[in-house]
Amino acid sequence: MPLSEFDIIQHCFASRTHQHRDVKRGIGDDAAVMAVPIDHDLVVAVDTLVEGVHFPVDTPARYIAWKALAVNLSDLAAMGAEPAWFTLALTMPKADEAWLNDFADGLFELADQYQMQLAGGDTTRGPLTVTIQIAGYVPTDKAMTRDGAKPGDVICVTNTLGDAAAGLSLLQHSARQTEASEYLIARLHQPIPRVATGRALRDTATACIDISDGLLADLGHILTASGVGARLQLDKLPLSAQLCRAVDNKQDQWRLALTGGDDYELCCCLPAEVLPHLTQIADRIGDRITPIGVIEAAAGIRLYDQETPCDLTGEQQGYRHFE
Repeated sequence: MPLSEFDIIQHCFASRTHQHRDVKRGIGDDAAVMAVPIDHDLVVAVDTLVEGVHFPVDTPARYIAWKALAVNLSDLAAMGAEPAWFTLALTMPKADEAWLNDFADGLFELADQYQMQLAGGDTTRGPLTVTIQIAGYVPTDKAMTRDGAKPGDVICVTNTLGDAAAGLSLLQHSARQTEASEYLIARLHQPIPRVATGRALRDTATACIDISDGLLADLGHILTASGVGARLQLDKLPLSAQLCRAVDNKQDQWRLALTGGDDYELCCCLPAEVLPHLTQIADRIGDRITPIGVIEAAAGIRLYDQETPCDLTGEQQGYRHFE
């Protein structure tokens, strides 16, 4: 007998979710009721993932669910917020119980790491689409934004860039499986939201954004919002050993790091006086934070390899949905 909408909600989702202290009424009513902690601001984000656009057709369900939640967690990380609860709107061609169980496994594997509650949502029939709305809290007026970068600030990124784009390319070309390719494909399917890093930087960073559409595009949003420009050092871009093994041309490595997207790392701007303490900050939170450039007064992004200007114009500068 096919699963009904209410079977799906109860058996696959409601029975498995963590109970968060701030959710007064969750699944089971027409709407959820939340309590916002005193002296905190509510931070809300929403993202939609569409099959064939945001993940390849035939991607395992657990990876789809993980990524759908992870990209939203990454938005909270960029604001310096603490995750609390989320809602799920799931559209699918049919109610396949095995697929749904696999989806729920991936969803709650990540949600339980942050003790988040699934507070409600919707299920319907149609092309495979996943929409998650997420909410978290940040101390009043402490949220990181995009509009505070100043000339002289140091531009930093977390961990490594270009891995997810390399993983997607390997999948699209059915590349031979190697240790490096498995790592890169895993970085595509299961990005790690840098929530702890966002919290650690919120009292220091002048601006922050998560890298979803590529470093050039997303840093560009900070520059536009702040009314400044930037100098980037290509030779400082943090690249994984696996990426360098899979892609042996330096310029191709740089292009993946600059425009590939889907890494969901953080790009932040820090006052120059913080730089001597950056290693201690990174060690304390267990994340890698790499300085890659500096904010300048003149608009635009200028690329350098050490002291040599580089021209990578003509490259796509990040993913665009309607082009």
